[in-house]
Amino acid sequence: MMKALIAALALGLSAPAFAQSDTKKDMNDAAADAKDTAKDTLKTDSGAEKTKRHTKREMRHAKKKARDAKKDMKNDLDKK
Repeated sequence: MMKALIAALALGLSAPAFAQSDTKKDMNDAAADAKDTAKDTLKTDSGAEKTKRHTKREMRHAKKKARDAKKDMKNDLDKK
């Protein structure tokens, strides 16, 4: 039982070290968007695959907007 608690504590403390920065997330999203745009240009995929890809793209865009809003709010609070 004690080993499990120590392991859980160690994982909890080490999790921030593995977290990606917002800049890295934005770069990954931009790369995925470029890949999706290329696939759309080629028009070689099925309708279901295209719908799935577009859904993921919209989710990436929503997450980016949320990160930007969070960053703007943090900057506004820091200025006050």
